[in-house]
Amino acid sequence: MKAARNLVQSLQPQAITSPEDLLTAGFIPPDHLAAVTEASATLPVSITSHITGLIDPASPDGPVAKQFIPTGLENTKQDEELADPIGDIPHSPIAGIVHRYPDRVLLTPVLTCPVYCRFCFRREAVGDGLLALVELDAALDYIRNHSEIWEVILSGGDPLIMSPRRLTQIIDALDEIDHVAVIRIHTRVPVVDPKRITDSLVTALKRKTPVFIVLHCNHADEMVVEAEQAIATLVDNGFPMLSQSVLLKGINDDPDVMAALMKKLVSCRVKPYYLHHGDKAQGTSHFRTTIATGRAIIARLRGRLSGLCQPSYMLDIPGGHGKVPAAEAYLQVTDDSRWVVKDWQGNTHIYHD
Repeated sequence: MKAARNLVQSLQPQAITSPEDLLTAGFIPPDHLAAVTEASATLPVSITSHITGLIDPASPDGPVAKQFIPTGLENTKQDEELADPIGDIPHSPIAGIVHRYPDRVLLTPVLTCPVYCRFCFRREAVGDGLLALVELDAALDYIRNHSEIWEVILSGGDPLIMSPRRLTQIIDALDEIDHVAVIRIHTRVPVVDPKRITDSLVTALKRKTPVFIVLHCNHADEMVVEAEQAIATLVDNGFPMLSQSVLLKGINDDPDVMAALMKKLVSCRVKPYYLHHGDKAQGTSHFRTTIATGRAIIARLRGRLSGLCQPSYMLDIPGGHGKVPAAEAYLQVTDDSRWVVKDWQGNTHIYHD
């Protein structure tokens, strides 16, 4: 009986936290270990047991596996790639705060994630754990002292990896600041570690200040039953949910694949929000498409999918200059009152303003 129990345990998906774990699980061959070890020196390896259960060792190029299993390609850095590709550092007045736009700030109370996406634009920073309490207090004071801040975005790292107790402290503090009208949380947890979405976590997040949850998900294969149930728990408890995805070569850079993801999100009551063009983080060139590819995918979705399924395709300008829409323009002005308008089928029309 004991032997049978041990066999069952050995067949259960296991969390992976090292290159050696990847080798043992059969996710990398022995001759890749040295290159993967080098890659993990910059960005740690962490894959939850939930995600390992979705990866077939016989299909290392699957859309889920490619997001989380490091390869030697990460060790190739191109000249235009940056350690701080979206310019967080110049806009970080104190630890834990990024203040790039006038009415909102990023609060990063934790730099740990349950999984480390191999295309991460904060790959040089994540993995460093929690902010010290004195730093967190200073970050909250910064928000208190800047009355122009209307929205606080909890990011990191992944905020939902924190304990309900710590989350309660942070949400309580933000809820008490009169000029903070909206709290937004960016997370991957519902699709990579859905068991974390508990009643205790829901209680930690519920306040009079609206809390929006933005789910990071890149492929419909991530939206399994457990993820759907975790999302339902959040939505059923009154949290509006949006999604953000990253355009990734060989993973979702196909109109049909992208359409399937967006439809799946909407069916789970998650509104597609942003589709990010890949940032120029060091060692991530093998994930990036061209902007032309992204534009073609978005154009293919327009008109063929419900408006509920349309994300905004966004480019984060390197150097900290902010995000701009990157999709093709459908209107071109020819003079003060004459516009050329292209419809979703590619036909052009004249509109007199």
